[in-house]
Amino acid sequence: MSTTSVLSPTEFESRLERYLFERSEEWRAVRVGEKEVSEQAEIVRRYADLFSREQLDALREVEERESGDARELLYRLRKTCESGLVSAQLAEREDELENRLLAARVTFKGEEMPLRNAQAKLAVLPAYDDREELGAIQAEVSAGFNPDRLDLLRATEELAAEYSGIADAVERNEEEKDISLRDLSRALERASDASSAGYDKLRETWFTRLLGDHPDVPSSYHTAWMRRLSPLESTYTKDRATEICLQTLEALGFDLNAQPNIKLDLDDRPQKAPRACVIASDPPKVVHLITRAQGGLHDYQAFLHEAGHALHYAGCDPGLPYIFRRIARDHALTEIYSYIVEAISREPEWHELYFGLSPEQARENAEATTFLEALLFRRYEAKLRFELDFWSRFNGDGGDPDLYEKLLTDAAGVRYRKEGYLSDMDAGFYSADYLRAWIRSAQLRDHLVREIGDDWWRNAQTGELLRDLFREGTKPTSEEIAARIGFDPLDTKPLLHEVGA
Repeated sequence: MSTTSVLSPTEFESRLERYLFERSEEWRAVRVGEKEVSEQAEIVRRYADLFSREQLDALREVEERESGDARELLYRLRKTCESGLVSAQLAEREDELENRLLAARVTFKGEEMPLRNAQAKLAVLPAYDDREELGAIQAEVSAGFNPDRLDLLRATEELAAEYSGIADAVERNEEEKDISLRDLSRALERASDASSAGYDKLRETWFTRLLGDHPDVPSSYHTAWMRRLSPLESTYTKDRATEICLQTLEALGFDLNAQPNIKLDLDDRPQKAPRACVIASDPPKVVHLITRAQGGLHDYQAFLHEAGHALHYAGCDPGLPYIFRRIARDHALTEIYSYIVEAISREPEWHELYFGLSPEQARENAEATTFLEALLFRRYEAKLRFELDFWSRFNGDGGDPDLYEKLLTDAAGVRYRKEGYLSDMDAGFYSADYLRAWIRSAQLRDHLVREIGDDWWRNAQTGELLRDLFREGTKPTSEEIAARIGFDPLDTKPLLHEVGA
């Protein structure tokens, strides 16, 4: 007979808070390059008593007796318990794979470097042929981990199906997000089709300006270079990124220097992951904003994007239950706020105000940001279609990597190699969360223009409106925000305007 102790929901939530804090801080240390060895498995072992089938069943039993906010809180506790059960069984394998990735090295032109450093270096190599060469080298090394990625994915899927009681991955994620992924995909595919003519025109202009002579379909190894707007690096310099982004936020009424709960990590380290992020270890008290500046406009966009996340988590009401400060059904809510703050970088007047550009040059540079936004939107729309196909077939033939290459290449006009299909796959249909946030942030911008005016991006009224939303923490869903500002959740008309359709 099992002697596993079962905690009350309140006790479970309190102990869960400590567990997630430790895991977040460990993830942060590895991600920013302070540690070269991940020890997540050790943390999981210390909290082995927190996750059990008995605990999961007890939470489900209490949840079924409740209604309203109490039921929602218990639902999120139960889903977190499910994730904890999966982690308890797979943390050592996840650590082992993460540590092998951290240890992986590539050699380029006689220089040996960590795999992560090679991936970051693609953003700053000025020669097209050098990016092709290094891109192929790092892609081959990364693809060598695909068998391990697939084995871990399969093990994760089997456990998630077992603990949730929902065998089909698409159905399981639809239940958790409380949406139809297929309805979302169909609406976005129509929007992508409607944006094709405008995108082709932008692509014809900006591929040439950013890449010079290039094949009709350049490889994805050049996307980081393009996202920096690297030929304009002398305008968007690395050394001014923090100053200008802080000034941009101050215009909305947000002073990051006066918010000690937002911890900035802007340093460059060899093992620091190139992708900016926010780690909300204990919102609103401890929120880390992490970027790795390399010069170019992307530094500014990444800072503003992550500032949206950081302000959201750091601005939540500390009186909310922990679950409504830290745990959401998915990531679609917080991504709204990152997208709307990043959208400031697509305002021509922002380029004019902070970089001393003429109105004509500012409009041209803002058009470049629209092109890059359209490229990313079309890539993610195709990515969602691929992931729906992949997970629908996963328990049968395991999915088709060739379809990844075809769908993404056709949509973006950039060649994505099939070998990248696993390293490009975030857990839990994160692609759908990004896409819902794309729709919602465009709707929110439309709302702000109507309610505040064209200067919404430098108006303190925008900051006040956002503060009111931030106070609610992670409690609302993305779809609830749509209803509040008068939109159908799948209304893509504002999004089409944003991507230049």
